[in-house]
Amino acid sequence: MTYSSTAATPERPGSPATPQAPAPEGAPRRRQWGSERRSEPLSIVHPTPSKRKLAWGRLAIAATLTFWALYIITTVLRQLANNPGVGFRFQFEAVLYLVVVTFLTFSALMYLTARQAALHRFAEHKRAPRGELDRHFRDYDKGITVLVPSYAEEPAVVRGTLWSAALQEFPDLRIVLLIDDHPFPTDPEVAAKLEATRSLAASIESALHVPHRQALASLEAFRQARGAGATAEELLPQLSGSYRHSAEWLEAMAEAEPVNDHVDEFFIDSVLMGLSRELRLTLLALTAAEAQNTAPALERLEELHLRLVRIFSAKLTYFERKRYANLSPEANKAMNLNSYIAVMGRRWLLDPRGDALVLREMEDAEEAEPDRVLDIPDSEYLLTLDADSLLLRDYCLRLVYFLESEENARVAVTQTPYSSFRGAPTRIERVAGATTDIQHILHQGMTAHGATFWVGANAIIRKQALLDIAEVNTVGGYEIHTYIQDRTVIEDTESSVDLGTYGWQLANYPERLSYSATPPDFGSLVVQRRRWANGGLLILPKFWRQLRERRFQRQPLQLREILLRVNYMASITWASVGLVFLLAYPYDSRLLSPFIFAAAVPYFLCMGSDLRDCGHRFSDIFRIYGFNLVLLPVNLAGVLKSIQQAFTGEKIPFVRTPKVRDRTASPGLYVVVPYLIVAFSLFTLWRDVREQNWGNAVFAGFNAISALFAIRAYIGIKNSLVDMGLGLLNWLFVAPKEKPAAKPAPAPAAPENTDWATILYQGDRRLNRDLRGSKDRRRRIGVGK
Repeated sequence: MTYSSTAATPERPGSPATPQAPAPEGAPRRRQWGSERRSEPLSIVHPTPSKRKLAWGRLAIAATLTFWALYIITTVLRQLANNPGVGFRFQFEAVLYLVVVTFLTFSALMYLTARQAALHRFAEHKRAPRGELDRHFRDYDKGITVLVPSYAEEPAVVRGTLWSAALQEFPDLRIVLLIDDHPFPTDPEVAAKLEATRSLAASIESALHVPHRQALASLEAFRQARGAGATAEELLPQLSGSYRHSAEWLEAMAEAEPVNDHVDEFFIDSVLMGLSRELRLTLLALTAAEAQNTAPALERLEELHLRLVRIFSAKLTYFERKRYANLSPEANKAMNLNSYIAVMGRRWLLDPRGDALVLREMEDAEEAEPDRVLDIPDSEYLLTLDADSLLLRDYCLRLVYFLESEENARVAVTQTPYSSFRGAPTRIERVAGATTDIQHILHQGMTAHGATFWVGANAIIRKQALLDIAEVNTVGGYEIHTYIQDRTVIEDTESSVDLGTYGWQLANYPERLSYSATPPDFGSLVVQRRRWANGGLLILPKFWRQLRERRFQRQPLQLREILLRVNYMASITWASVGLVFLLAYPYDSRLLSPFIFAAAVPYFLCMGSDLRDCGHRFSDIFRIYGFNLVLLPVNLAGVLKSIQQAFTGEKIPFVRTPKVRDRTASPGLYVVVPYLIVAFSLFTLWRDVREQNWGNAVFAGFNAISALFAIRAYIGIKNSLVDMGLGLLNWLFVAPKEKPAAKPAPAPAAPENTDWATILYQGDRRLNRDLRGSKDRRRRIGVGK
């Protein structure tokens, strides 16, 4: 079964005339056997857990601790006490095995702790009524700026993200697409793609003009009629007609949208039609009031008019930092965001200086030609949104309302950790999406213990909090402002620690209001997970410094917060290293005990229950285990990269996750290692059977079966052979070095053709490069005699 592309229907009167961005190249991805059949998204509000579920969660935590303690007493200590003459090897194995088991049990315990806290939050959460939101924002004058960093993204992917942000209801909403591509590409295909991306903001704003103009005209007519003494009953039909027109506009747009994959289905059904259904629900209430010869108060009618105006009032633009020489050129998402945040709230003059274009802040009374002035508004809040994420209705409204509650005055960042798009056509996307949905629950629980981490896919941030953690450095003669650290590729995690140092808090809003793409193949998943595994170790020392500073300020962190944060940043390291030891080292069978498996059972049972609550299968716990086995080399590579970065101090470039319909080839090494795991597990199974070490034999056999199933399901036998072949060829093939042809000395340029402005501003850049060359070259140009 394959997805079919639905052609756009002819435009109907009142339908949005927005140009369709080209879809990513390639045929729709073929649906695999074992992929996800469900396409309906999960409920926005989490189901209220029962008292029985809460009780079982507490029992799981107690059971894990009890069985771990019983293992230490009945196995490790007993073996050492009853065998005083055991050699050094057994003692070493006992200590090492205990350390590995303890760290793995600790991670399982942190999962259960965060999960239990999340269940309590879901049980206590009460959604703010719609009327309270309308009243709060009726005379609201603060703004929010949505920042969408984009680098080499498909225009169709970015278009969906911008639309989901543009349809957010907010009084002053400004959306900025931060394009990080080279601004002057020479490849015609790349240039056409860049132009399509640049045109998205204008095309969406133009399409919104039709419903916004209608809603604004309806509001003005309402205010005039109200001023003339019209009653609420007389004005009600006009409001109903305005809601009907807006719903029909959204439905016409949804009907005209092409459907190429499950993400397009989600965009149509949950973003466009979801908003339309909510407007029609309001229309139903208005129609019922009209039929009953009654009406809401005039103030309430005005609030409902304002709602329609704000839904379609977004202003969109784009910004390219690489056009300006005084903004950071660092190749990562953090500096793309930082560059725009640094120029907000001021007027800038586009100042050509030779071949460079510089943004110079203008004086209050300074005047210049309009096309040379860049006026960038400021805002109270920022919303960072990845270019492959979608927001559901009310995201901005509810999260800002949450931030403005009195008890949340020190919350700097709030978010809804993203969920996965349903209906994944590949097995690996379905299982990776299942792990994403599990993480959504855990992040909710971490908030209950004050251990929230900023998840960079989407978040609303108080700009003042970023100003508190800002750093200013001089690079190449220009001041570079850093708000979000770019030392690691998990910039959101490090910034969470920075905010905590200044006394700011972070919080997850307990609803599902955001979704983000999951890699559909092993190659793109490798890129994403290798990036996630890199950086946690580098942030730990900063967290320890924060602990010392908070103790000095007499504001110590709670123990559970410390443990949850350490587990979040370092669990990939000890889980990967511990799994390698368990797979590779032939431990003495006397160290095995049923209590080890009993300590792990509550973790797997609770995870299976959580998977089922998220619309997945209980049996996915075994698929996730195999999934983690094939990702073991990827996680280890990220950990080793962190260690390398700690010694060298170099920054790691941000590598975007590929988003193509065709398969992304993965590095050959990451495909070979899963086969080696299968082979070594089979060898261990044979060896343990011969030695009658039955506990290790069962574990080795289970690993071999799980890894082999994961290779077939998530990588593919054929694809893995192709990737290994490509990896071998890339390793063996070395391109011959061509001797550069001698270049004649350039003839002096005629004075009338000399770029004097660049020479005066940049100096002799060619000379500066030559000075780094050999002594003979310096002599040839007359330097160093």
